[in-house]
Amino acid sequence: MYTRHILRRTRTGSCLLAAAALLVSGCSSGSATSSGSAAAAEEAAALAPLPRSTPAALTPYYEQKPAWRDCGVPGFQCATLKAPLDYAEPSAGDVRLAVTRKKATGPGKRLGSLLVNPGGPGGSAVGYVQAYAGVGYPAGVRARYDMVAVDPRGVARSEPVECLDGPEMDRYTRTDGTPDEAKEADTLAAAYQRFAEGCGADAPKLLRHVSTVEAARDMDIVRAALGDEKLNYVGASYGTFLGATYAGLFPDRAGRLVLDGAMDPSLPARRLNLEQTAGFDTAFTAFAKDCVRQSGCPLGGRDAGPRQAGQNLKAFFGELDARPIPTGDPDGRRLTESLATIGVIAAMYDEGAWPQLRESLTAAMRENDGAGLLALSDSYYERDADGGYANLMFANAAVNCLDLPPAFDSPDEVRRALPDFEKASPVFGEGFAWASLNCAYWPVRATGEARRIEAKGAAPIVVVGTTRDPATPYRWAQALAGQLSSARLLTYEGDGHTAYGRGSACVDSAINAYLLDGRPPADGKRCS
Repeated sequence: MYTRHILRRTRTGSCLLAAAALLVSGCSSGSATSSGSAAAAEEAAALAPLPRSTPAALTPYYEQKPAWRDCGVPGFQCATLKAPLDYAEPSAGDVRLAVTRKKATGPGKRLGSLLVNPGGPGGSAVGYVQAYAGVGYPAGVRARYDMVAVDPRGVARSEPVECLDGPEMDRYTRTDGTPDEAKEADTLAAAYQRFAEGCGADAPKLLRHVSTVEAARDMDIVRAALGDEKLNYVGASYGTFLGATYAGLFPDRAGRLVLDGAMDPSLPARRLNLEQTAGFDTAFTAFAKDCVRQSGCPLGGRDAGPRQAGQNLKAFFGELDARPIPTGDPDGRRLTESLATIGVIAAMYDEGAWPQLRESLTAAMRENDGAGLLALSDSYYERDADGGYANLMFANAAVNCLDLPPAFDSPDEVRRALPDFEKASPVFGEGFAWASLNCAYWPVRATGEARRIEAKGAAPIVVVGTTRDPATPYRWAQALAGQLSSARLLTYEGDGHTAYGRGSACVDSAINAYLLDGRPPADGKRCS
């Protein structure tokens, strides 16, 4: 999953057609699903910690000293560190990890390094800290911590996985993600196969070693190279899974950890995808209620409820399926059902994007102009003006498909599950169900499994959940807090994905006090 903000973006999940639905991410509030989550947690085995002593074969990695150099970004330095490609066979080769830092500015006693990760999987932590966290985090935090980020293996600057070129990705993103007949389902499955084959051809060895467990072990090497006894960390969305995994593997080295927009590591892929589907429905309901109160809402007037608004949007998607509309795109792309759906999903991550979505829907539905929704879709896929794509979607699939066995193994399995997904979201359910098929064609088998993370012996860990988070259901934060032995659950009652730095003084002050003074909030604290 990936934390994604449209204006100040960081993304959660997987997305339709582009990654494993490990994380398009979202949540519902039904008690049946909650009990299902609890049952899954009870059934899942716990992640076992690693031995405290460093194996001799890994000592050279732990004894590295970063050779800092100028990044070309004011205030930041960059370095490259090495980690073993395969921790079970360290002599088999290395992975190069891109690291950046901005040194503590003072005043006040330096507290060490603060690693940040924006989520994904596939989001560039280096890009995030240089563009946002290193300059936009609270001044008090930046004064006392070196702001640090490492791109996980396979991501952005750390030996990025590549799967398709720009024109191939354009075709891939336009593929019909809600097949109406067997031929269309075969076309979708073939698109997933081509995507997977492209990834396998690009990085046949690395693709077997981009798991979250390996990325968490890399973070411990980075911690040692920075000279810190403990890891201080803020992770958002998928970054919470990465941070929790680190705590589970190295509980004695876990310092002040903030896990914002938490994932539940005990859930298998199908359950994660289903609950995430419901989460986007929750977010769409909130958007629809807001939209119909506005003059000229394209989804209905003031007397229309969220259900009717959803039906109107679904009908519009159906029209696009038959007749895509122009966008003015220089590459000739028209707005298809699949691109429009992603455009709407993109705006669900941040309520600040709702006006933009409302305007884009108005232009598309009333003026036959798909430019606005295409722009939102492009922002989600990280497509640039020249038609190139960042490696976000490639890394997202690579990590998700390695971390958990596939949600579905065949189109027939998807068809049988459609009623559950459509119940979770009448608007998005069908697309999310088919998106969950992509890992079925992955060229390497999953090495991970759903596991509880307890991190017994770790210092207090702050888990943050937003009640109407579309990408990481609030219940996931409750579940993770229930698993971690030292967790403190901080709740934000509101909309959008993640909570820290998004406008709640209550949330920000609680997290700042924890990071700066070591005072975690009381378990169960609620903010609005």
